[in-house]
Amino acid sequence: MPNSPKLLRGVIPPVCTPFTADYEVDEKSLRRLINYLLDGGVTGLFVLGSTSEVAYLTDKRRADVIRITIDETAGRVPVVAGAIDMTTLRTNEHVRAAVAAGIDGIVVTGPFYARTHPEEIALHFRMVKKECGDLPLYAYNIPVATNGVKLEVDTVLKLANEGVIQGLKDSSGNDAGIRAVVLGAQKMGLKEFVVLTGSELTVDSALMAGAHGVVAGVGNIDPAGYVKIFNLVAAGDYKSARAEQERLTEMFGLADVGALGRMGRGSSAIGAFKASLKLLGIIDDARVAPPQIPLNSDEIAAILPFLRNANLLK
Repeated sequence: MPNSPKLLRGVIPPVCTPFTADYEVDEKSLRRLINYLLDGGVTGLFVLGSTSEVAYLTDKRRADVIRITIDETAGRVPVVAGAIDMTTLRTNEHVRAAVAAGIDGIVVTGPFYARTHPEEIALHFRMVKKECGDLPLYAYNIPVATNGVKLEVDTVLKLANEGVIQGLKDSSGNDAGIRAVVLGAQKMGLKEFVVLTGSELTVDSALMAGAHGVVAGVGNIDPAGYVKIFNLVAAGDYKSARAEQERLTEMFGLADVGALGRMGRGSSAIGAFKASLKLLGIIDDARVAPPQIPLNSDEIAAILPFLRNANLLK
């Protein structure tokens, strides 16, 4: 693929999906959030990923998110959408809908639920790419959310070399794997292949290792902070980048305010991201999609010190 301005680089938040009281997409809040992120200097938007609660959304709600985001963004930055489902035929239905809506790129995990083989994973991506046409296809490596299915380095590089995928979003937590993909792509002469880290606590080191950008859930709350890290690393000011990363790492503690005895880590993190956005006045309602468990008033109150220490609230 030739050099494309729509290939994702920089800071691409996985956009939260605000809900109304009946769990429809809250259009006004989503539009405010999009503008908050754009004002923070982000270079792209990723909707219908894990932080967007894609697995909990009906097809109608997925379509609403894409429609609203494309309309509000109005071409200011590229918008990519997750077409995430368990198997290829289901995934391709989401791809066709997103392509028809005018999306700029597609993000897909490996197939999950059933046990898979690397060759089945590769076939999945090849078939999905046919539905994408000329649009970039990004592989999404997130074993924790896909029944343990991992995208191995060899599989990623093989698909990249075939032109099936144009990038990787890696949320595996394996920074060595990110480095291996970066080095492998360089050795294969894949100059346009992009590697994006989804590990928001090690963004500075991933960028120094050659990653091209970050997709950070907590970037919904402080997009400008991640933009600052990206720019500092690009300028070679690694000491300042580390300091900014440490500030954001401390703020990320808000993801753990939910009590372990009554909810999973996903409910706690997504709930905390949304509660933070509500406390900042960006969205109207912090509810999460069921069966995730909402934060209680004490847990929401525990978020405030993190936002104050990060200089986001007085």
